[in-house]
Amino acid sequence: MPEIFIGDYTAEAKRALNNQVLQHALADLQNRFGRGTALAYQQLPEGPDLRLKAHDIRQNAIANLDVLLDTLADNVRKNGGQVFFAGDAKDAANYCLATARRHEAKLAVKGKSMVSEEIGLNTALLENGIDVAETDLGEYIIQLAGERPSHIIAPAIHKTRTDIGQLFSDKIGISYTDDPPSLTRAARKALREKFLAAGIGFSGCNIACAETGHIVTVSNEGNIRMSTTMPKVHVAIMGMERVAARLEDHDILLRLLCRAAAAQNMGTYVSYIGGPRQANQVDGPEEFHLVILDNGRSRILADEEFREMLCCIRCAACLNVCPVYGKIGGHAYGHPYSGPVGAVVMPLLAGINAAKDLCQGETLCGACQDACPINIDIPRMLLALRAKLAEGDPAWDVSPSSGTEKLFYQMWSWMIRNRSVYDFFLRMASIGQKILPDNNGMIRRLPPPMNGWTKDRDIRPVADESFIKRWKKGL
Repeated sequence: MPEIFIGDYTAEAKRALNNQVLQHALADLQNRFGRGTALAYQQLPEGPDLRLKAHDIRQNAIANLDVLLDTLADNVRKNGGQVFFAGDAKDAANYCLATARRHEAKLAVKGKSMVSEEIGLNTALLENGIDVAETDLGEYIIQLAGERPSHIIAPAIHKTRTDIGQLFSDKIGISYTDDPPSLTRAARKALREKFLAAGIGFSGCNIACAETGHIVTVSNEGNIRMSTTMPKVHVAIMGMERVAARLEDHDILLRLLCRAAAAQNMGTYVSYIGGPRQANQVDGPEEFHLVILDNGRSRILADEEFREMLCCIRCAACLNVCPVYGKIGGHAYGHPYSGPVGAVVMPLLAGINAAKDLCQGETLCGACQDACPINIDIPRMLLALRAKLAEGDPAWDVSPSSGTEKLFYQMWSWMIRNRSVYDFFLRMASIGQKILPDNNGMIRRLPPPMNGWTKDRDIRPVADESFIKRWKKGL
């Protein structure tokens, strides 16, 4: 049932690099959102240092998570809502399924929600005879195509308008067109019919507020609001870490979220939801359920090295600046989380050995931390994951990934700390490289086990004379 999936990182990355449509789309996305977010931080009334305050807010919330979640649950119940604490993905999906069955729902509509992807909600509903429709335009396109999202906030970035036009022609029966406004109108018409017919609506939660007992959803299409108000039952699913203590804290996080996600001062549709429709209200659901998901988060919370990752609010700002994501896209990371956030979260949720390529594939350039609205030190945690892969860690069920590699680096460490040995190695390398195939003065192919370095690129040869020797000669 759970949808956490680790694919073939190398094969998917190669496929993405050879996809020129995707390469153009990723470059355009990073050029617009990456730069736009940096400018949006500068234009904050408090200045970009608000990110540091947000980091403290999130760290304090994580440190007091048990109290905040109890307070949130109490206040949601006071507002007439129901709260369920799900230990794992199966518990959460089963609760959602049972709620849908109890109301005899035949069709569910779902606002965009990464955590619902994490628990495999669509699969659970469909396997039990309940049709489900994604209502975010990008997610709707991906669902029709039978594919996985390739970006947290732009899931269909790898699709051209020609692709979408053909898809809509095949799946919803319209005449082929690649005109974006016409395609949007066709999707709107198809989805409105589903909104009106749905017996239950599902959504995620961007940030919850313990003090007031409400959750907030943010979108630019209004689809989430339709999913949460039109069906008679609304079930919201949130990772247990997505809570702020006070409304003042909530406000800071919300403003930073909108700037980080899409370089906006505020999302177009921001909905505060705290319970079912009251007697004096004209719209809203008859029942409101909040599912609070653990699914491995308690294990992260208990580890001081990785606890900071729970501060993440899934804005995708790190994806929009990451040079690795900007070339290989989201599918290489597996599902549901991609980019730098996925390179940390996916190993922690799915297994560090199983997802080792994700944390080892990042550059450690630090752009993700610079872009993060919470200033999360993702590079530090990537290094921590690599250390566990090198040394092994019984607490995380990690076995050393390569004894040979560890031995190589131990020898390298010893060698570079012994000047005479290092100089001898450089002399031998300078002589030995002369028999290697070259291309305009660059080494074209190294022998195993170092041949991976030259599989897709040429490298510079070792200099005939080291820098130290040149320095001593005064050159």
